[in-house]
Amino acid sequence: MTTITADGVLPARTPAGNHLAGAVRSCETTGLPLCAVSSRFVRWHAVAAVVFLLIGGIGAILLALTRWPAVHLLNPPWYYRVLTLHGLNMLIFWILNFEVAILYFVGTTLLNSRLYSAALAWAGFLLMIAGAIIVDIAILSGTSDVLMTSYVPLLAHPAFYLGIILVAVGCLLGVINFFGTLYIAKRDGTYEGSVPLVVFGATAAAIIAVVTLLHGAAAMIPAFLWSVGLMDGVDPSWYRSTWWGLGHMSQQVNVCAMVSVWYLIGTLSVGSKPLSETVCRGAFLLYILFINVASAHHLLTDPGVGAAWKIWNTSYAMYLAVLASMVHGFTVPASIEVAMRGKGFRRGLFGWLTAAPWKNPAFSGFFLSLVIFGFGGGITGVVLGTQQINIMAHNTLRIPGHFHVTVVGGTTLAFMALTYYLVPLVFRREFPARVLCRLQPWIFGIGITLFAIGMSFAGSYGVPRRHWDVEFSGALFATGFDSGAHVMLGLMGIGGVIAATGLFLYIALVVAAVFFGRSNAGAGMEPWHTERSGGEVARPGDEDEHHTPGTLVLTGIFLLSFVVYYFANWKWLSDVWHVR
Repeated sequence: MTTITADGVLPARTPAGNHLAGAVRSCETTGLPLCAVSSRFVRWHAVAAVVFLLIGGIGAILLALTRWPAVHLLNPPWYYRVLTLHGLNMLIFWILNFEVAILYFVGTTLLNSRLYSAALAWAGFLLMIAGAIIVDIAILSGTSDVLMTSYVPLLAHPAFYLGIILVAVGCLLGVINFFGTLYIAKRDGTYEGSVPLVVFGATAAAIIAVVTLLHGAAAMIPAFLWSVGLMDGVDPSWYRSTWWGLGHMSQQVNVCAMVSVWYLIGTLSVGSKPLSETVCRGAFLLYILFINVASAHHLLTDPGVGAAWKIWNTSYAMYLAVLASMVHGFTVPASIEVAMRGKGFRRGLFGWLTAAPWKNPAFSGFFLSLVIFGFGGGITGVVLGTQQINIMAHNTLRIPGHFHVTVVGGTTLAFMALTYYLVPLVFRREFPARVLCRLQPWIFGIGITLFAIGMSFAGSYGVPRRHWDVEFSGALFATGFDSGAHVMLGLMGIGGVIAATGLFLYIALVVAAVFFGRSNAGAGMEPWHTERSGGEVARPGDEDEHHTPGTLVLTGIFLLSFVVYYFANWKWLSDVWHVR
């Protein structure tokens, strides 16, 4: 475990006697100040997040066993009911609660500040919990089988829309509380210079979240008024376009939060620091400016969106947003390589990587998140953001295959990894069964990768996204569907079972640690790994040299994979749309 100093992405200490005296405790492990009020709400939101993850995870395994033709578990009404439950609990309730916890944690701890308002925090938390419970009850009652997208003219029970609105308002209050914390930290001079990079990334996430939540309000409030009879109807094309301002942008909030977690875990685990904070901050700004409109592939086949918007989206904005992700995708592993080489691990191209603290589940989880998001989500996202390919792939399983490697393999795995520091540092409890903790990120990461591969290739065979029965149309069996698609759906089912095992193991470990784990109060966190000697004596200044040959090779492999996958899709397109 690395003790954080002012050299990295975290701030310098505030002089003694500041306004926080008596309101904080000093973390025995990192030396960072932990605001008592903020820590309370970090714990509440983290616990709520794990509960909703459990609900969504139960839905996930039921759905995987239904789409797997050899099992085909649920009947049609319950399939769509569980699909609605799964989507909202996983993409909205689990992730938003954890992201609010991150905002409160970094906004106070890394800035040495108090939380702006406990009253706002209570109001936001209670609204988010009440709204989520209302939505889940509405879904399980059988009155709101409209899926997460809830496209009109499908009509859900008024409680469904009301609950989502309450969650959105509660989350917005949490974001406002974070902005208020930034204000008082700046006003009171609790940090020097610019805000740390992790806080900067969280701020980018919060800014995008405001735009996202406003789009959600614009879609859900009219739908709610329609459901209670105060409006005659809602235009389906308008609703669909507006809703994806919520649905697609919410993933971009996740991306900013995920990348911030990458930088934070890199610092906590190996003491890494960004090679260039200016470049990294510029990448976060590209997210704010372009990722909200970039690659909104859910609308590229929609006749309600004009050609000019589609051309701008797929030819310009998307690549500016992708540039930001590629910057982070290089600087994060490069910062790890520089830190490890600075510790003496210089042998060969990948001596730094093999010597990394893989027995630390926070590190292994974060690095798996980076790889899965980059190779899975990044490459498939750009390809699906190409309009011609999107026309063929949009209503197939390739789309959920893509966002399962981004939201699940990327964001969820990163949040799981952070938990292995969050519980010992904030809850002050140690994880039991540390061998299982070390295995958990690998089980989940491998499972979700197999799941997404099976889902994506089944989509390439023409398997539809939302239909309960893959064999509903004999036309799908025209050329090789029966064998190829069933193999891929079987791989998806097996991967789903493995991923669900990793997910439930994570929940069991968190519950065991929070409620039954050994207290480390006064003693500090027990290290996940023992620092190894590099075998070479580090020369002064070595840790500051930007010498990253291993990362450059990994980057080359990524770019080659990108090119091969991209042009394979164009070959597939030319075979389907053959012109004589």
